Amino acid sequence: MPDRHLVEVKVASQELVKGNFLHTFRDTVKLPDGKLATREFVVHPGAVMIIPLLEDSAGGVRLVLERQFRYPLGRVMIEFPAGKLDPGESVLMCAQRELQEETGYLAGQWARAGLLHPVVAYATEFIDIWFARQLTLGNRRLDEGEFLEVITATPDELFQWCREGKVTDGKTLVGALWLQNMLSGAWDLTWQNPAVVPAI
Repeated sequence: MPDRHLVEVKVASQELVKGNFLHTFRDTVKLPDGKLATREFVVHPGAVMIIPLLEDSAGGVRLVLERQFRYPLGRVMIEFPAGKLDPGESVLMCAQRELQEETGYLAGQWARAGLLHPVVAYATEFIDIWFARQLTLGNRRLDEGEFLEVITATPDELFQWCREGKVTDGKTLVGALWLQNMLSGAWDLTWQNPAVVPAI
């Protein structure tokens, strides 16, 4: 094993909290030098983020974004649409469902960009990043207790908000990086035309 000098091995595990959404543990691990240490972490079901592209006939693009109050930070954040996976749900099905539920948009084409691990020090969370285009607007179906505002912005507006610190959400910053490289032609996407998830 080439990374043996870095790998920690679980010796014991203790469940700390099992909530409605998050599951936390304190593990005892054996370090590469043989000593023991503890690691506290959150088990997360995984999530998706969508970068929705509203294209006009002149070749211009606007982005569909959201403004949502995030309780731990006590402030409204600007974010790309995102949401957690339901049990047994594929990442694409989740992306289709979340886009429709939160924004009302259905997309004719989808392209997977990549994978993000937003908090590697203390959570198993991953976020699968998807682009969506050929958008048509329908009805939103927000979850009970979910309140958010859908907005649009140009790519340049989003990049400026990132530079100014108006956008600080980690996944949205990574989405802006993908967007910038996609628009410049530096990073390619493979678009597909999957069946649209049925209305719930």
